[in-house]
Amino acid sequence: MKHVIWVMWPAFIAAGIAEVIFFTMIDPRQLYLFGQQVEWSAIATYSTGFLLFWLVCIGSSLMTYFMMPHGVKTVLIKAVSERHNPVRPSSRREPSATLPSD
Repeated sequence: MKHVIWVMWPAFIAAGIAEVIFFTMIDPRQLYLFGQQVEWSAIATYSTGFLLFWLVCIGSSLMTYFMMPHGVKTVLIKAVSERHNPVRPSSRREPSATLPSD
């Protein structure tokens, strides 16, 4: 699951940035697809644009992940598995100090 997040999360952020930049400069009512004007609502155009940007960014992140040397992947996996996650308790519990009973 961590590998999926390593690919999808950066792609999501990059797609959001691309969406903002693209639609800041281009009005969705002035888009043309195959020579015909797009007749979608603004929300449908924004949503479709975001999903397309996200797919392109996922492809880019996947290429980066697959081209990463195996040694780097191993170090990343080891670092993530050793990191303490306060939200998800560890399956290994350290023995707690017992208090003396009165």
